[in-house]
Amino acid sequence: MTLAITIGVLVAGAVFLMLQRGMVRIILGFVLLGHAANLLLMAAGGTYLRAQPLLGYTAADEASDPLPQAFVLTAIVIAFSITIYMLTLAATGRDDDTEDAS
Repeated sequence: MTLAITIGVLVAGAVFLMLQRGMVRIILGFVLLGHAANLLLMAAGGTYLRAQPLLGYTAADEASDPLPQAFVLTAIVIAFSITIYMLTLAATGRDDDTEDAS
C-alpha cells in the first residue's frame, strides 16, 4: 500500500511540474515520472514473493525473475540520458517563455 501511495505522489508531482511554464520544472517533472515508472516496474516484478535469483544457491523454479530489474536498469540509463539532453536544450535554448514588454 505504501508503494502505491508513493507512486501516486510521484506521478501527481510530475504532472504538476510538467504543467508549469519553466523548462527546468518540466524536466524535473520528467525525472519524477521516470522514478515513478521505475517503482512501478519493480512492484510489478513481485521480487518480494520469491527467493534471490542466484542459481548456485536457489532452485530455478523458486528464484525470482530478474527481467524487471533489468528493465529498471535500462530505464534508469535512458531517463538519465534524456534528462541530460533536455537540460542541455534548456541551457542553450532561447528564453521564449517570458513576455516582451516592448
